[in-house]
Amino acid sequence: MAVQRQSRTIKSVFRLFVIVGLLVFAHAAYSAAQHRLYLRITEREFTGLPADIVVQIILAFLVICCGLVNIAGDFREIKASKELENKSWETFGNQPSFYTFTHRGRVLFSTVPELDDEADQED
Repeated sequence: MAVQRQSRTIKSVFRLFVIVGLLVFAHAAYSAAQHRLYLRITEREFTGLPADIVVQIILAFLVICCGLVNIAGDFREIKASKELENKSWETFGNQPSFYTFTHRGRVLFSTVPELDDEADQED
């Protein structure tokens, strides 16, 4: 019970990281737009964003990435062979979505009792 509560708390902290990161990122975008507007009003040429806005963007990106990676959960191996090591060849080729039970073999290879009964009645 305590482990579940602790994992919920940790996930909520990382969700807070994502929210704060998005807010900082939105603030940096607004600051960049304001800087461009200021340059247009003062008729200066745009040479780049100020250092504080660039730092905000980088920090927001890192905080968002940290939060998302920890919220996502366990990652799987990149190598496909790692997952397939534990499976046998029979289970590897097993695809239940391709099973069909309503095919013509049922009709071709079954005896039809109605026809046998009619043949007996005619004799």
